[in-house]
Amino acid sequence: MANNGAVRLDLDGKPIKPITICMIGAGGFIGSHLCEKLLNETPHKVLALDVYNDKIKHLLEPDTSEWAERIQFHRINIKHDSRLEGLVKMADLTINLAAICTPADYNTRPLDTIYSNFIDALPVVKYCSENNKRLIHFSTCEVYGKTIGSFLPKDHPLRQDPDFYVLREDTSPCIFGSIEKQRWSYACAKQLIERLVYAEGAENGLEFTIVRPFNWIGPRMDFIPGIDGPSEGVPRVLACFSNNLLRREPLKLVDGGESQRTFIYIKDAIEAVLLMIENPERANGHIFNVGNPNNEVTVRQLAEMMTKVYSKVSGETAIESPTVDVSSKEFYGEGYDDSDKRIPDMNIINRQLGWNPKTSLWDLLESTLTYQHRTYAEAVKKATSKPVAS
Repeated sequence: MANNGAVRLDLDGKPIKPITICMIGAGGFIGSHLCEKLLNETPHKVLALDVYNDKIKHLLEPDTSEWAERIQFHRINIKHDSRLEGLVKMADLTINLAAICTPADYNTRPLDTIYSNFIDALPVVKYCSENNKRLIHFSTCEVYGKTIGSFLPKDHPLRQDPDFYVLREDTSPCIFGSIEKQRWSYACAKQLIERLVYAEGAENGLEFTIVRPFNWIGPRMDFIPGIDGPSEGVPRVLACFSNNLLRREPLKLVDGGESQRTFIYIKDAIEAVLLMIENPERANGHIFNVGNPNNEVTVRQLAEMMTKVYSKVSGETAIESPTVDVSSKEFYGEGYDDSDKRIPDMNIINRQLGWNPKTSLWDLLESTLTYQHRTYAEAVKKATSKPVAS
């Protein structure tokens, strides 16, 4: 455990000093796992900021928690709260996880998406820069947009050349669709805040690290519509497919499920974040891809795999037609567009932090779907069972 008295060393063999971390968005999927990791394995303190705390309630129980002294929850909406600067000042490091990051919202709520990911993040960057506080800013792999290869003819041999599709932090361009394709509102806002963070570093000496997550997957991700989220809500692909499996409905494949993605287990990804937190000299000034290039599948293959894994963990046989094709317009509305492939280059994070992901796609799906089944199966059954007429 964290306080066993052993001196913890960084990657260069220096003792790690306990710090205070201001974590914005601590109540979300990534924040909840990062809080657990920090409290279980380090002596650091966490100022946990969020509007909701359902996913970290188990860490905030005053009687049962041996780490009650090391985590404080502050119910804050960073849009308009005068307490934010004071909390940034109290900490040594600020981690900003707050974002609207659900593709279904990029088309239907483009203004909220742009404000949340750019305008609302501005004060955080400003307070860190003005008060000489280190910042770890969470961006997205979506800033890369489309691959260079996607503009070549479908059968062009260069499409198979890694130079045309592997995404590198320091050399790959950011290629978005036209303005009418509002799906890029998120990526564009995220790219602009990255440029601002980078500029604060260059002009004002802000110590920063930017994280570009590539589909982090695991327990507590997103929500199940009608159970712990809005009935009409459309979460990201893993929770969407989980919802279909729990309800014994076909998994909806947008535009045939041809897009290729890589998926990484949340616990692997959090290891990488902890290395960034505790090795500032190696992480400052860097942008890091955090993903698992070994876990690449098309969305259709993901659906087939999840169907098999869910049958195993639930003991239920799959339905007769496990998938159904839908158009992106039907599923996401007008203005949807997509990136073809997202394969992260891992050289920079490997060189700076010696980090590599470990968990296979099958194992991370088994762990996640076991959690989904245990957490939601009964609630979904109750919600879908019709009352018997008397």
